[in-house]
Amino acid sequence: MFKKVLVANRGEIAVRIIRTLREMGIASVAVYSTADKDSLHVQIADEAIAVGGVKPTDSYLNMKNILSAALLTGSEAIHPGYGFLSENALFAEMVGEVGIKWIGPRPDTIELMGNKANAREEMRQAGVPVIPGSDGFIRDFSEAKVVADRIGYPLLLKAAAGGGGKGMRFVYSEDELSDKFDDAQNEARLSVGDDQMYIEKVMEHVRHIEMQLLRDKNGHVVYLPERDCSLQRKNQKVLEESPAVGVTPEMRAYLGDIVTKAAQAIRYENTGTIEFLQDHEGNFYFMEMNTRIQVEHPVTEMVTNLDLIRLQIEVAAGQDLPITQDDIQVNGHSIEVRLTAERPESNFAPSAGTVDLVFLPTGGPGVRIDSAIFVGDKVQPFYDSMIGKLVAKADTREQAVQKIHRIVDETVVHGISTSLNFQKALLEDPHVQRGEFDTRYLETEFLPRWTESLSEDE
Repeated sequence: MFKKVLVANRGEIAVRIIRTLREMGIASVAVYSTADKDSLHVQIADEAIAVGGVKPTDSYLNMKNILSAALLTGSEAIHPGYGFLSENALFAEMVGEVGIKWIGPRPDTIELMGNKANAREEMRQAGVPVIPGSDGFIRDFSEAKVVADRIGYPLLLKAAAGGGGKGMRFVYSEDELSDKFDDAQNEARLSVGDDQMYIEKVMEHVRHIEMQLLRDKNGHVVYLPERDCSLQRKNQKVLEESPAVGVTPEMRAYLGDIVTKAAQAIRYENTGTIEFLQDHEGNFYFMEMNTRIQVEHPVTEMVTNLDLIRLQIEVAAGQDLPITQDDIQVNGHSIEVRLTAERPESNFAPSAGTVDLVFLPTGGPGVRIDSAIFVGDKVQPFYDSMIGKLVAKADTREQAVQKIHRIVDETVVHGISTSLNFQKALLEDPHVQRGEFDTRYLETEFLPRWTESLSEDE
């Protein structure tokens, strides 16, 4: 087992990883930007080393400085968390070349699955059902029009190397195709340095269902209970839960068989998540694969009683998975809401500043809060707006909704604006309470009503 691991991240996920390292008796090394020198992950790590300025490109995306920090501190492995360099195949390769272990899949796997078009084709060959769309890359408008004429509208333009909604556009008619293709391609070029595009048919009235898997170097695979991540705004998840409403044990076993075959086909190692769209008839279609731990992994941990970070570390150290599929059971229901430093009433504008007061209601069974904020903490404008995750687990979904509502209602953060009131209203929505929503519900139905109610209150 490793003696020292560098955590190449910040905020709540860095704190989360460092805590597991401490429980495993492994020394931790934090990296930080000049803006984060007093942050919680810096304070609780065994060692901490500055890697650059406030901009992510100068620090948390600075591959040379992070590698230098790992070598300087004698770190044997690097855990990237999520975001930043977690799905950067070049960085993963560089880590291996200097004799340090990457806690994640092989670089070639990251590269393969990071390109959405290539991933789609790989999954199709592995027998995974895929969304109708283009075969390979689309280079220009004329090629896009040929595909559009074949699969019909509405359709979705997607950057092959994109993520987080970058280079993505919905197209509802031929009149929109030319302009939106140029916009999406330009955004992809600017945001990820790659303007290769592909096209998928828009699946309407669908849910976003994903399944996490683990595979060790000897080919042992387990899949974990599915998560429903359908409540999204601008392709960003705001609430996640496990198990998914409407997914039967038979459906779960079917998805498990699919992700197991996919993992074996690409000889996957460590943890990853395959994301699907589920149509109103219950059919599942591959969307993409994330080759890292996910933001919403706590809901899976809550219903399985597993420490996924520990399992990541053990697999990266060469150990076999200590569990089999028979060991994994669905125990209750878990819901996570994302706490962000934003002003939802002002079109979710980011908020920054000093936290003057914070109360996180951590007491009681089935309550988990992953956060790195504290009184005096400075929430920076340079990074992602998420400052915490509020998680509840109960025997039933109805009880879990009630519990997470109570947690949100009790949470207090002063000094910055947060998404608490928005999340509270979402949890009070009858459709959300009954689990009656799809990937378009939040933006097309809930947000317009909520925004109108805010105007009426003024």
